[in-house]
Amino acid sequence: MSWIKISQIAVSIILIIVILLQNRGAGLGSAFGGSGGVYLTKRGLEKKLFTATIVLAVLFFGLSLANLLA
Repeated sequence: MSWIKISQIAVSIILIIVILLQNRGAGLGSAFGGSGGVYLTKRGLEKKLFTATIVLAVLFFGLSLANLLA
């Protein structure tokens, strides 16, 4: 396997982990009638996870495009 495919697999696994670590119950409160807490700004670890998700998604897209062209 080439380094592009190995990198793509590694980035995809890390991307899955980062997505699963994010707050899963944020939008569920309004679905069951509860008002829930509204998060207006992301802070701390939540902001870092959000930024990491965007960076990893762009990196995964770039690796997929490179794999397609190679």
